Amino acid sequence: MSMTPVDLPELTSQCLVLARLAGERILAIYEEGDVEVVRKADETPLTKADLEAHKIIESGLQKLAYSAPILSEESAAIAFSERTGWTTYWLVDPLDGTREFIRRSGEFSVNIALIHNGEPIVGVVYAPVLKVAYYAARGQGAWKQLDNQSAVRIHVREVPEDSVIVARSRSPQTGPMMKRFLDNVGSHQELPMGSALKSCLVAEGAADVYPRLGPTSEWDTGAAQCVVEEAGGHIRDLNMNSLRYNTRDSLINPHFLVFGSQRRNWASYLPDDLSLYPV
Repeated sequence: MSMTPVDLPELTSQCLVLARLAGERILAIYEEGDVEVVRKADETPLTKADLEAHKIIESGLQKLAYSAPILSEESAAIAFSERTGWTTYWLVDPLDGTREFIRRSGEFSVNIALIHNGEPIVGVVYAPVLKVAYYAARGQGAWKQLDNQSAVRIHVREVPEDSVIVARSRSPQTGPMMKRFLDNVGSHQELPMGSALKSCLVAEGAADVYPRLGPTSEWDTGAAQCVVEEAGGHIRDLNMNSLRYNTRDSLINPHFLVFGSQRRNWASYLPDDLSLYPV
């Protein structure tokens, strides 16, 4: 990693503070029941909580001693011609899982990542209702902190030979690609969860794999990818390449798999002709 010397653990701690501050504001709006929803151009939902969390995080990041551009889901669109010059930048989803916020499941999170040369090197995922934080920095391991308890280091688990635990969305994907994958996996249990917390389930060893065979954006995955990788896991596209960031005009991720152990060849459970299943 070649960048200006920076204390990544300290930067991670500062991001965790910002994520908690944004989470407190989201939680206040959540408890008020203020869930008026508008639709963005891509038909995804937007709430007051999204916007206020964005303001808190953007303002906080701008005040840090370490300065870098900010790309947030709720910021104005930034052309790739400008982004392509960024070596290091903040990647933020102020409220990941807006649909879960609206449904009041509690399974939504604040995601803050620092991306360097296309890879996440700091990641914070904080779920304000569940009062759980997952965080990581390159070379420092991955950690989970529940409420005010001491943080514990987390690791992916070795896959048992019998039943695999599959993390999935609260609104399960039931398309032909997912059905083929699950049929090929064989005996398995399904563990539903919202937002980036699904990837964190893999990171902490509560699930073995999370197949995401549908569209997501880069801010949905950056923070969780750092956590998963520092826990010994992987987030790979269907060609088994690690997800990379800010490499093209589109900010839409390819389909991907989040997994811990490589004792199983997860790609072997996918359909043979992937071209039939575009994002």
